[in-house]
Amino acid sequence: MRSLTKPEWLRVRLPSGDTWNTVGGILEKYRLHTVCDEAHCPNKGECWGLGTATFMLMGDVCTRGCRFCAVSTGREGRPLRHDEGDGIARAAEELKLRYLVLTSVDRDDLPDRGAGHFAACIRAIKERLPAIKVETLTPDYTEGEFAPIAEAGLQVAAHNVETVRSLQGVRDSRASFDKSLATLRAAKALGVPRTKSSLLLGLGETKDEVLAAMDELRNADVDILVLGQYLQPSLKQIPVAEYITPEQFGDYGRAGRERGFSSVVSAPLARTSYHALEAWDGTLP
Repeated sequence: MRSLTKPEWLRVRLPSGDTWNTVGGILEKYRLHTVCDEAHCPNKGECWGLGTATFMLMGDVCTRGCRFCAVSTGREGRPLRHDEGDGIARAAEELKLRYLVLTSVDRDDLPDRGAGHFAACIRAIKERLPAIKVETLTPDYTEGEFAPIAEAGLQVAAHNVETVRSLQGVRDSRASFDKSLATLRAAKALGVPRTKSSLLLGLGETKDEVLAAMDELRNADVDILVLGQYLQPSLKQIPVAEYITPEQFGDYGRAGRERGFSSVVSAPLARTSYHALEAWDGTLP
């Protein structure tokens, strides 16, 4: 398939500045991974320039192989670091973060798929920084797996359906739209104040499919919706089928707000943790 020419509105500024260097130095000091690096996030320059980052737990090797994702894959992940939560807490303290986003690789090789490690990291962070708000972007955990995470005291539980129902084949075969909805419902049932999910657009979906996915997410009581443009991280991943214009993203954003989401982040470069604090506290423009 012939690759599409990337439009001007998707040009990303090269990172620079003292804050950028500070973030990089702190992450290196505590040996931490970020989804910003591992997933080739287009917002790394902006977010690191503002002193924020999304921390990725349990190493940099994922046991799943989604066709749109650049994270390294393998049958087994890295050994767990029992001091990872403390390292993240110290990094967050140095970065003066008020809001912290934790995500992870999938760890199907672990008995609880890593849910206990998520919970342990949150507890370590809250022990050092009791006032910090924590958002998790987790794998498709069952209610039983998610329970210790909810008990650890997070403010937002995010899990991504990734794309519309007809295109779920771009995800690892162990994932599905229904499993993702079950995770989101479980988080809310366990008392997490807000839930959040994200759709990547430009994979070949139709407008009606996007609106139908929004309806299903609202029916699952999801509070926050994120819509962003899929960008091919490298030639190993599936190509972009279509570039969605900023105007179309604006229309989708209005459609989401009309459906009752408390916050909608809808823009070409939006990703799940992009402007996460503003989405949580309702200060999005």
